[in-house]
Amino acid sequence: RFRAFLAGIPLFSLALAPACALFSMGNDMGKPYGEDAERVVTKQAADVGGASETAVFAAGCFWGIELAFQRVPGVTNTEVGYINGHKENPTYDEVCSGETGHAEALRVEFNPDIVTYDELLTVFWDRLNPTQVNGQGNDIGTQYRSGIYYLSDEQRVAAEASREAEQAKYVEPIATEIQQAETFWPAEKYHQGYLAKGGQCSAKGDLTPIRCYG
Repeated sequence: RFRAFLAGIPLFSLALAPACALFSMGNDMGKPYGEDAERVVTKQAADVGGASETAVFAAGCFWGIELAFQRVPGVTNTEVGYINGHKENPTYDEVCSGETGHAEALRVEFNPDIVTYDELLTVFWDRLNPTQVNGQGNDIGTQYRSGIYYLSDEQRVAAEASREAEQAKYVEPIATEIQQAETFWPAEKYHQGYLAKGGQCSAKGDLTPIRCYG
């Protein structure tokens, strides 16, 4: 990923075409949603309010996976951050150094009466290459590893079952880790809703291919 913001320049203000070739989720950030994931993203559901649960996923750079989940009906809030490392309140630079052990991650708040955890897992697996070790596309490093971080035994069982089902689609072993969620540290404000702030659609049900920087 380009890191031009380190010089104080927002990435989505730069010329975007060359950058898109350097940032992908799985094989292709702009790949169409698979049939099963599309059904989840486009499902018709009334906003009934009330119940709320939390899920945490990692799938490479957190900008793209956040936009993917913002589009899912029943997802009420998303927040990107860092999880399962050994330093308190890490900064982006520290995480990118690989020395803190964190993964870039997404915390999803959702209404289980509208979208189930299993359906969120369907979208998750659709948006990454789970066989890539410590990276997604050209984003390489332990901070870009893929993972499911469970907050209950029910989530752990569902995650493990989904990984087993997903493995049947691949010859290479799935590298996605499944671990109990430790402290989730929210990322810096400028990372939150990054691609939506850059002009990409985060509306529920939207299937527009996700571009790299806005």
